[in-house]
Formats: sequence, C-alpha cells, structure tokens
Amino acid sequence: MINVIFLCHGNICRSPMAEFVLKDMVEKMGLKDKFHIESAATSREALGEPVHRGTRKILSEHGISCDGKYAVQLKADDYDKYDFIIAMDSYNIENIKYIIPEDPESKISKLLYFTDEPGDISDPWYTGDFKRTWQDITKGCKGFLDFLSQADYI
Repeated sequence: MINVIFLCHGNICRSPMAEFVLKDMVEKMGLKDKFHIESAATSREALGEPVHRGTRKILSEHGISCDGKYAVQLKADDYDKYDFIIAMDSYNIENIKYIIPEDPESKISKLLYFTDEPGDISDPWYTGDFKRTWQDITKGCKGFLDFLSQADYI
C-alpha cells in the first residue's frame, strides 16, 4: 500500500483537489487497491469546513466527486502513517516543519517536484484561478505516478 497525503494551508482548495484527482487517476489505472490517499491542512483556520465551491465545481466538471470531505489538520503522527507527504507550495513546507520538525526519511516534498517545472501551485483562494490550479495539480499527479512507476512502486 502506498500512503499519500496532500497538504495545503486550509485543506479546502488545493490539497483536496490533489487528493481526488489522484484517487480518480489510480482508479482509472486499476490501481485503487494499491493506494491510500488523503489530504490535510497545515493550519487550523478551516477545520471542519467542506471543500471550497471552486474546487468542487472544477472536480465536478471532470466527473470527480469530493462529497463527504471536510478539512482536517496534519498531525505529527501522520509522518509514520504516510510514505509521501506532498505540499502544494513552499509556505506549506515551512508550516509542515512546525508539526513534523524532522524528515529523516525524506518523505516531504512539493507536488510539482515530480514535474519538469518544480515550483509552487498557486492558491486559488487568492487568485480565483481554479482552472490553472487544476492544470498544475493534474500535471503534478501525473508526474508523481510516473515517479512511482519508474521507482518500481507500481
């Protein structure tokens, strides 16, 4: 089982988008039983809130449901539960360090690290550009799956 958790600031826009995009991809590949995929926040601001309407809308446009998802926060013991702790941007990496101060197994990375354009995924909470976020997250998830395939995880 490959255990993956995606992280963003509030767990209402980018990280749930990545969670459900990757779930959809692995299901379509027939690999659903090989993965456990979740998402969480690095902050406490939106805990208990549902996925942002902009994220829900773009996921729905692509036939993906995120029903039942509510914001939760990363916990220190999640380090032991997940093989990959994947953040949306550098700010999230810094916040992760407050919760998980050490990364001896190099589990923590940014999603776009798995692409030919490693960088930050812009936050649609501020930009309003959920389409751009969708494109970046989709590219990142494909890159992540390519990485797993090349490293013989799948």
